[in-house]
Amino acid sequence: MIDVFVADDHTLFAEGISQALAAIPDLHVAGTASGGVELIELAEKSRADVLLIDLEMPDLSGFEVLRRLGGSPPAIIVTMHADAERRSQAIEAGAKGFLSKSTPLPELAAAVRAVSAGLDLTPHTTTLRDVLDPYMEPSLDPGAASLTVRERELLTLLGEGVSLTEELAERLYISPKTVKNHLASIYEKLSISDRTQAAVEAIRLGLVDNR
Repeated sequence: MIDVFVADDHTLFAEGISQALAAIPDLHVAGTASGGVELIELAEKSRADVLLIDLEMPDLSGFEVLRRLGGSPPAIIVTMHADAERRSQAIEAGAKGFLSKSTPLPELAAAVRAVSAGLDLTPHTTTLRDVLDPYMEPSLDPGAASLTVRERELLTLLGEGVSLTEELAERLYISPKTVKNHLASIYEKLSISDRTQAAVEAIRLGLVDNR
């Protein structure tokens, strides 16, 4: 799971991108900030793997935030003003990525994964999409990746609010005993202990639309 902080003074954009990223199984928006000072305070108090920073904020610019944080954690600038001059300034300040706010969500998520893995995206301009190709798919933890088709079906139903053993069995055309066996396997693979936690995991893994 990759923890991300989002900093943007446009509340609607910050909320929108946070919700979109939170719906991706291997990404977690651990915090949001409406300005540079708030982001620095957040970064000092809590851990994040990647920062997404707007350039123009009311107190400190994205450039100044980058300089003060000194490259840790790594940051991607996401801006409306993706021109060559600002790109050069962002790279000089320590950005590991420089993207337009019009970047499609799958590419933004891929950029977060790439930067989290230690890749510097700034040398790549015309070939950025090619560089991001290996990072386009979510990277699930081993437990989630090992879920069987039937276990994923069961998780989906739990995420949709179906929790009674008998109803789960009826929906999946299996016996109540088999439901319990699948649940035990799911709990072990996901390191959880009950159906409520399983429902939360179903949403995190993108099996259920939580909008």
